[in-house]
Amino acid sequence: MDFSKAWELMKLQQEAMKIKKELENTYIESEVGWLVITVNWEMKIEKADFETLDLIPWLNDEQKKALEKAIVDAVNKWVKKSQEVAADKMQWVMSKMGMWDMLGWLPGLK
Repeated sequence: MDFSKAWELMKLQQEAMKIKKELENTYIESEVGWLVITVNWEMKIEKADFETLDLIPWLNDEQKKALEKAIVDAVNKWVKKSQEVAADKMQWVMSKMGMWDMLGWLPGLK
């Protein structure tokens, strides 16, 4: 039995887990004008923040928070649905290639 291949596979798995752990602490901000969106590595919106209310000055704090929450919820719902659609379409091909189990660590694909 060739243990060098098993050792190589174990090293690759350890490296993949290390990268995944790094990604778990990665957040990306995208700013368009007065709106800042913070997204995590799973493409899930963590936060939407209006830095100024110049465009919508009639909003009070409660309405601002409700609007920010609605943006977060709507986009996260869209991302989840798009991942489900992609997973459904990829499932057959990946299973035929014997690769379906390899996609388990990708968000939304299993």
